[in-house]
Amino acid sequence: MIPLRDNIPSRSFPFVNTALLIATTVVFMVQLAAGAHQDELIVKYGMIPAYVTGKVHSAESLESRIKLKIDTPIEDPRPEFLDQLPSIPPIFTLLSCVFLHGGWMHFLGNMLFLFIFGDNVEDSYGHIPYLLFYLGCGILASVSHLVTDPTSVVPTIGASGAIAGVMGAYFYLCPHAKVQALIPIFIFIQIVVLPAPLFLGFWFILQLLQGVAMAGSGVAGVAWWAHIGGFISGYLLSVLLIRVHQIREPVESRYPFTDRTFSRISRRF
Repeated sequence: MIPLRDNIPSRSFPFVNTALLIATTVVFMVQLAAGAHQDELIVKYGMIPAYVTGKVHSAESLESRIKLKIDTPIEDPRPEFLDQLPSIPPIFTLLSCVFLHGGWMHFLGNMLFLFIFGDNVEDSYGHIPYLLFYLGCGILASVSHLVTDPTSVVPTIGASGAIAGVMGAYFYLCPHAKVQALIPIFIFIQIVVLPAPLFLGFWFILQLLQGVAMAGSGVAGVAWWAHIGGFISGYLLSVLLIRVHQIREPVESRYPFTDRTFSRISRRF
């Protein structure tokens, strides 16, 4: 399901969410501009679990683990990059990896979800707390992947985990919201309006099923547990903070949209 829009307007301009969209776009443009050296950036600033956990201490040991097929990367880092392990301390790659992406579909999909769900979460958290929340969810998502696959030599990249945290927060903060979604069914395209908890809940269950199915397979691909960890982190942080009155009440409490109102919005889309 591809989200198109929700029916919850923001009470303030989402400065931080907009800045995150711009910053991630700029980094992706830098990746594209790197051309043949794009893989080098990914190896340098992506999160390599085996390097962060200390299972790999040098380029030589990284190369040996790849040759032993301890993990089965979709694309192994090319030999000429193996002497260029992350140029920043390994622990910092838990965050730097959030701003890198593996291609146009990866980038555009993440930015679409962040654009739709991020503004309302920022509206409740406030600008600076939302920035800390987003970065924190990104780190916790990276840790979730690290814990579930500590020997992997495949660089992990993408904002999906941080954005999953935003979705987890939205799931809690906006239980009465609705999402207009595009559903491709073979050669047909259906646009439907769904309750936000149903849309996000289905997304989370899909990640969980995929994560369980791929656990221990040794096959590189999507970091499902980063998505799962990010979503749970965002949800639990929002539950905790709203109970101690550190964030504003759910936005829909001030915007009681009706089905009829949303229908008018949908027709203008």
